[in-house]
Amino acid sequence: MTTVTTVTTVPTSETAAAAPVITGIGVVAPNGVGVEDFWANVLAGRSGLAPVTRFDATGYPVSQVGAVSDEAESLPNRITVQTDRWTRLAMTATEEALRNAGIGAGGERDFDDYDLAVITASSSGGNEFGQREIERLWSAGPEYVSVYQSIAWFYAATTGQLSIRHGMRGPCGVVVAEQAGGLDALAQSRRMLRTGTKAVVTGGTEAALSPYALVCQSAGGQFTRGEYLPFDVRASGHVPGEGGAILVLEDESSARARGVSEVYGRVAGYAATFDPRPGSGRPGGLLRAITGALADAGLRPSDVDVVFADGAGTRERDAEEAAALAGVFGARGVPVTVPKTMTGRLAAGGASLDVACVLLAMRDGVLPPTVGVTELAHDLDLVSEPRPARVRTALVLARGFGGFNSALVLTR
Repeated sequence: MTTVTTVTTVPTSETAAAAPVITGIGVVAPNGVGVEDFWANVLAGRSGLAPVTRFDATGYPVSQVGAVSDEAESLPNRITVQTDRWTRLAMTATEEALRNAGIGAGGERDFDDYDLAVITASSSGGNEFGQREIERLWSAGPEYVSVYQSIAWFYAATTGQLSIRHGMRGPCGVVVAEQAGGLDALAQSRRMLRTGTKAVVTGGTEAALSPYALVCQSAGGQFTRGEYLPFDVRASGHVPGEGGAILVLEDESSARARGVSEVYGRVAGYAATFDPRPGSGRPGGLLRAITGALADAGLRPSDVDVVFADGAGTRERDAEEAAALAGVFGARGVPVTVPKTMTGRLAAGGASLDVACVLLAMRDGVLPPTVGVTELAHDLDLVSEPRPARVRTALVLARGFGGFNSALVLTR
């Protein structure tokens, strides 16, 4: 028997006032650089997963990764010498998101510098840059280490570089919660808008495919040497990837005042929880995150049109997520999709890329597919092919390694 949790809707500060709106999207993903290229490949079911080509991966615990095309790094040399790939991918996505939002076109600004903020998610930081400089230290000596090592590895480097490059001097920060970070960054951005900031560049990217980064990640025991198949009976772990998405979140009145007539969607609700210590016998926190986000949005489970699942790809964590979904929505009570089967899990970049997918699904009236999963281990309505649908409300779930759970409700 499935127990369905009843969610009582209560007025919140966000339901009483207009929720913040998303006006811009920028994407750098293994299966597409740029919003439209990425989205076309997602709907076509084209995967960006492929064998490692940047170094000899013999002996590493992965057979394939989700790598972003090098065309995503068309930046001046003065930028590349002082930044890690993770930061450069975010800079590329930010350029697209700002153009998409109509901010700063033609060199003109619609805001005072202090009205603009930057809140990003980070996970492993500038690991590729750091590995290169450590190699120089041990092979050539300290005088050959780049002066930029002191900043390029730092988990707040992307936020700082975006703030400097675009003259955004409002509240800036970074959140660290692995895969859950992209949703937490949006939540923190929502808080900044409540304090008077007019627009926030937010989201996250990741570039953890260097030898050092893969070794660090492999310690968690979550990689698969096979395929990434969340909720499948053959699930054995995930494939790592790089990239992510950057979004522009705005106060609606500010967006309307500068002439924005159409927005992608609204951030209507959010909640985050932390799992108890393994072996404690206490239940995980994902179900509480889901019910908390719905309550924050003032919505019922029946209002949700689709769930973009975390899809860890391990039997234990998939079972936990499937149980939480059944506990809120009932068995097969809502369509569920995991488009990250085409990109791999992107750590800090994964959840924000899912948010971008939700917004495009709302725009075009179609649910993106989960690819490769053919033998479901759980009673889910898994979207295996693009499915026409009127998407008015979506729930995005993200779980970070180590116990982080975040849930975000987006409305059209």
